[in-house]
Amino acid sequence: MATPLRVLIHGGGIGGLTLAVALARRGHTVEVAELRDELDALGVGIIQPSNALHVMREIGVLDACIAAGFEWEVLTICDPAGATLAKIPQPRMGDSPSNNGIPRPALARVLGDAAAAAGVAIRFGTTIGELADDGSGVEVTLSDGSTGRWDLVVGFDGIGSPLRTRLYGDRFAPEYTGFANWRVTVPRQPEVQGVVMSTGNEAAKALLTPITDELMYLGAVFAEAADFRPDPARAHEQLAERLAAFSGPVAEALTHVTDPDAVVYSRISQVTVEEPWHVGRVVIAGDAAHASTPHLAQGAAMAVEDALVLAESLDVEDDVSAALAAWEARRRPRAMFVQNLSRAILKQETGSATTPEEDELLKVGIPGAAHVLVKPY
Repeated sequence: MATPLRVLIHGGGIGGLTLAVALARRGHTVEVAELRDELDALGVGIIQPSNALHVMREIGVLDACIAAGFEWEVLTICDPAGATLAKIPQPRMGDSPSNNGIPRPALARVLGDAAAAAGVAIRFGTTIGELADDGSGVEVTLSDGSTGRWDLVVGFDGIGSPLRTRLYGDRFAPEYTGFANWRVTVPRQPEVQGVVMSTGNEAAKALLTPITDELMYLGAVFAEAADFRPDPARAHEQLAERLAAFSGPVAEALTHVTDPDAVVYSRISQVTVEEPWHVGRVVIAGDAAHASTPHLAQGAAMAVEDALVLAESLDVEDDVSAALAAWEARRRPRAMFVQNLSRAILKQETGSATTPEEDELLKVGIPGAAHVLVKPY
């Protein structure tokens, strides 16, 4: 697109900031409306697989991500006692590393610094109040009372996306899968040089993921009632009870979990927006459009791919409408592959019934999916 655009991004998370950097580096004027008062991500750590690291390379922050995290190349599968069952080398996309574990706050700082350096304006404590799309632009009133006109509005505002609700009502609300993720940061054990996944017994799986030289996080997935929430005073004990059948490195990690406030609990839900992901010049992306279960570690990777491909589509198409159509044509099949296979793996690991379509996907498996996902998107 020959003419630089004015773009408003709703949400300053991983996907939103990646898009902001990608667009600003291309000469577009970018503003981010972020409800929080600072770019300090909640949660523990995150895995950046090779396809996500390729995007980080493309927006100029790969080295900063690697410096802030822990690069690794081999997935280790263990039994509940910690005995090694398999070591699986992880593929690379081009010359990008295989994987990087990184604390979420550190990644937020990396992307925030890159956005500032690219000239992105971030409006903190702000959300969209009203918007009106007249076909040639979008008039927006923000929650601070300010107004503006943008050529494109993009919602990277998460699984509970207010922008999605504004566009589609409650037709595509998050669907709870019946399972939840427990995570907590602990000291890294020297032998944990990559993700260590222990499977079996009561838990679907427990994972140890290195995120710095000093730290890793323990994650575990369990079936939980829809209305269950951890006891604020006993969350660490409730996690230990669920992992009682595990010994070895998982049990060792649990000895460091003494603070209930350190335990992060999140229900695993899924979002599938079955209509076009854009309405006029307003578009949703990442978890707002296609949130998946975490079983391929591809949630954030899909968001940053969305961001880079949207920037590329705006490069080559003549107008915004054509760019959004081209973007979705590229992104929907890949995002749906990740979502469908992730959900099938969740069912398989927990003994839930799978559909014939899911059985076909499961033939691909996690190693096969890793090889698919390091191919160009």
